[in-house]
Amino acid sequence: MATRSRLARRAGQLPRVGPPTTQATPAGTSRRKLRRIGLYVLLIAVAALFIGPFLILLSSATKPASQDVFGFPPDLIPRPPVADWFREAWTTIPYARFLLNSLIYVGITVPIYLVVSALTAYPLARIAFRGRGVFFMLFLSIMFLPGELMLIPRFLVMSQLGLTDTFASVILPAILSSLGIFLLRQAFSQIPDEIVEAARMDGANEFAIFWRIAVPIVAPTLAVLAILGFVSVWNSFIWPLVTLTSQSKFPIALGIAYLSGVSGTDVRGLAAGTVISLVPVVMVFLFLQKRILNSMGGAVKG
Repeated sequence: MATRSRLARRAGQLPRVGPPTTQATPAGTSRRKLRRIGLYVLLIAVAALFIGPFLILLSSATKPASQDVFGFPPDLIPRPPVADWFREAWTTIPYARFLLNSLIYVGITVPIYLVVSALTAYPLARIAFRGRGVFFMLFLSIMFLPGELMLIPRFLVMSQLGLTDTFASVILPAILSSLGIFLLRQAFSQIPDEIVEAARMDGANEFAIFWRIAVPIVAPTLAVLAILGFVSVWNSFIWPLVTLTSQSKFPIALGIAYLSGVSGTDVRGLAAGTVISLVPVVMVFLFLQKRILNSMGGAVKG
């Protein structure tokens, strides 16, 4: 007992070792608050820069005919807000048909586009074969070609195949993307070699490695490409204008241009039609954004 009491007294005399305690000074706290306020001001300014045009568009679509649309500074508050221009845009042209056409183009094009890009990018990243670097450089060179340069060759090919003024003439050129191949090739290249070698030792063939291992790992990249592909097909205007002649096959981008020709200078109706066309894009983006965050969180946990 005497020994324990002496050890306790000695332990009480020893200084405690631990992390140094830091006390925030008023000047340091003020600087942090100022930096945080400056960051919030910058973020609000950037958000206003991107959201401002959409707010002006939405305001123009809901303003009554008696209120000026082109005033400066822009008046964003409709007095009172009306929905007449949305009904006019929906009934002036076959808007529902144009929306359905765009959904058909997107629903067929985007899945095929993802599959073709993944099947092309995986061998360029994980399989060694002669000429792999040459093929990759060719895909990269296509990225620098302007899309307008390919209009005439594509139209000649579609004419020779007898596919002009068909859904296939819009879908087939859109399923090939050098950007998608490039991004997926970079994603496949970052897969650790140990995972692939372990799967091969377990007897998995190359397609099983691709489908069961590589594709789940690059799921965030696939989600990003799905968003980019959706927006690209949904907003496609020049190529459908070249290859399509039947109004019944027009996508929504051509439909809005047709609305501007029918309504003339009716800016409110055109703005309402544009707002309607943006709703599916925003919905798909929000849905796939959640998928991207979930995939990235699962990758970090794993």
